[in-house]
Amino acid sequence: RCLHERHSVNKFYILLARLEGRSSLKNLEPKLFAVEGFPIHGDVIEFYGPEGTGKTEMLYHLVARCILPTPAGGLQVEVIFIDTDYHFDMLRLVTILEHRISHSTEEMIKKCLSRLFLVHCNSSVQLLLTLHSLESMFCSHPTLCMLIVDSISAFYWIDRNNGGESLTKQEANLCRCTEFLDKLLKTYQLILFATTQAVMQGSATKVEGLSSPLGLQTTDDTDYKPYLCRSWQKMITHRMIFSKNNIRHSKQEFSIISFSAHTKKNTSKCSFIVTDGGVQFI
Repeated sequence: RCLHERHSVNKFYILLARLEGRSSLKNLEPKLFAVEGFPIHGDVIEFYGPEGTGKTEMLYHLVARCILPTPAGGLQVEVIFIDTDYHFDMLRLVTILEHRISHSTEEMIKKCLSRLFLVHCNSSVQLLLTLHSLESMFCSHPTLCMLIVDSISAFYWIDRNNGGESLTKQEANLCRCTEFLDKLLKTYQLILFATTQAVMQGSATKVEGLSSPLGLQTTDDTDYKPYLCRSWQKMITHRMIFSKNNIRHSKQEFSIISFSAHTKKNTSKCSFIVTDGGVQFI
C-alpha cells in the first residue's frame, strides 16, 4: 500500500511539473480579445456564424500563430485540431506559414507542422472516444496548449435524427463530449476554440440592450441563435459572432462581434479580410 501511495504521489508531482510548464497564450491575437486582453487556461471560445464568414480561416490564423517559432513571431506551442467537417486544408495552412516565415525552407515548414496534431471524426460517438484517447497526450506534451474543434455542431442533425422524439437522447453524446472537454480543460490547463455553424432561422436574439434566456448579449449587426445543448452553452466563456460585410477594394470584408459570456457586457468589434497570407485585420 505504501509503495502504491508513493507511486501515486510521484505521478501527481510529475503531472504538476508538466502543467506548470504550460505556456500562456496572452499574445495569441490581441485584436480578438480586446475586452479582456487574452484567453487564459480553461477558456472556451466559440466562433459562431454562417458558412463562408471566415471562421476556419481565423482558426488557420491562430494555428499559425501557435506553431510558428518565436523568431518568426509565433508562440512555438503545440495544437490539436479536431476536424469534424473534413474541411481542413493543409495546403492552405502551409501557404500561410510560408508567407509568415521570411526565406522559409521545407525543413522550417515541417518543423512548424510537427507542432500540429490533426484528428478527423465522423460522428459524435467517435468525437467522444477521440477525446478520451487524447487525454494521455495532453499529460505527456507540456507545450500542447490549445485544442480546436471545427465544428462542434457538425453532428447536430445526425444526433437529432438518431435521438428520435427524446431531446435527452438527441443531446446525449454532445453533453458527454462537453463534460469530458470541461474535465480536460481544467485538468490540463488548456484553451478550447470551437466553431458552431449558424443553421437556425428566426427568433434570434438581437443584441444591444436585449438579453436572451441564457443571458447573452448580441448586437444590431448580427443574430445569435444558440441551439446546441445547454451544458455546452454554459461552458462557453467567450462568444465571437462572425458575419460578412461589404466588399472593399475587391476583397470580401468580415466582421466579428466579441463578448464575454460571464460579464454579459463589454462587446467589441473587429474586421478583417483574407489574403493569400491569411487573415489581415483592418
